[in-house]
Amino acid sequence: MDARPNSPEARDIRYHLHGYTNARKHQESGPLVIEKGDGIYVEDVAGNRYIEAMAGLWSVAVGFSEKRLVDAATRQMSKLPYYHDFGSKSHSPLIDLAERLVQMAPVPMNKAYFTNSGSEANDTAMKMIWYRSNALGQSARKKIISRKRGYHGVTIAAASLTGLPNNHLSFDLPIANVLHTSTPHYWREAEPGESEEQFASRLAGDLEKLILAEGPETIAAFFGEPIMGAGGVIVPPVGYWEKIQSVLSKYDILLVADEVICGFGRTGEMFGSQTFGIRPDIMVLSKQISSSYLPISALLINERVFEPIAEESDRIGTFGHGFTGGGHPVAAAVALENLKLIEERDLVGNARAVGAHLQARLRRLASHPLVGEVRGVGLIAAVELVADKAGKAPWGKPGALGALVNGLLQQNGVISRNMGDAIAFCPPLIITEAQVNTLVDAFERSLTAALPQVRAQG
Repeated sequence: MDARPNSPEARDIRYHLHGYTNARKHQESGPLVIEKGDGIYVEDVAGNRYIEAMAGLWSVAVGFSEKRLVDAATRQMSKLPYYHDFGSKSHSPLIDLAERLVQMAPVPMNKAYFTNSGSEANDTAMKMIWYRSNALGQSARKKIISRKRGYHGVTIAAASLTGLPNNHLSFDLPIANVLHTSTPHYWREAEPGESEEQFASRLAGDLEKLILAEGPETIAAFFGEPIMGAGGVIVPPVGYWEKIQSVLSKYDILLVADEVICGFGRTGEMFGSQTFGIRPDIMVLSKQISSSYLPISALLINERVFEPIAEESDRIGTFGHGFTGGGHPVAAAVALENLKLIEERDLVGNARAVGAHLQARLRRLASHPLVGEVRGVGLIAAVELVADKAGKAPWGKPGALGALVNGLLQQNGVISRNMGDAIAFCPPLIITEAQVNTLVDAFERSLTAALPQVRAQG
């Protein structure tokens, strides 16, 4: 690393604690400092250019240099740089955005509620669910079910929903009343000879057994991503969501669709719920809502969620929850302009068409000795790496092969992310087929470069 005392890298090591980073190793290796962006590309302080194959953190739909979003922020900053929605206050960008989101929802929704991040939104959803249970006189109905390897954020409640060990270890998580059921990963979890349909039925059975063991009267809601993102881009098997929803409906359990990654075009439909036939009571939205140019998130809630909450707030005198920056006027203005761009430029259609090309190109690598599974929908995909294809076994410690290939991929001009041994791809929705070819070619070179080291070390 650059050891000059006033270099950005050295100053970062001195002053900055990073998220999702080994803090001790970071002191040795230092950061990759990104200086600017242009379309699907970003550039570091040394002038090296990269395809940002993760759209930042699954989030930059329109690319890293969209002037219309900058102009929208500038106009709103000049007009009303800040306001809130406490105490029956509002402002025009928030009113417009709430109306837009409720109207574009794939199932009937009643109200929009605004927060600043997916984690805050999922925390808020949990609080709303508990509040609603109390309003209905169902004080025992407080337990929430999510899934192993699911990802719902990092605040105390949201991290509890998240089903990844590293989000729990040494944080004293998960909290009480959060339960986890099976992961819908057919390639990894199916039994020998089990079809996708049979696997989905077994997982729905697992969910029902958990509900019955805990007591249906104690289960308030089920949280799920249409496609599991940070858990490895897990695409549900055929029939999975239909069977899960049948169980939830049987026991009158609310369904929360965490659309933080899938929402606003990623799967080739506006929402992942449309791709998989999900009919949620609550939708959690963030990331691509503003292309993450500014932090903003939202919950959409249907009538059966809103009405008990409204009644309870009337009984108490207030709905005692909110965030200073929730529904910030500048962020809301940027989100509105971002949604206009997604629709005007048919970026959902681009995700569908160019996504099909991405999926096809990646699937051509299925015969590579290091590739175990290729999976994905639209412009979200993952390639699971293995050292032993037949046994689906890792190379040494799980995650080592993913880290090796991800490092080589960065050297080849592509920023991605490995979740264990799964390399994820989630580029901006503006990506072209030619740019996909460049991305996949770089990935193939990285696999080829890793192979001799893997074989040499056994």
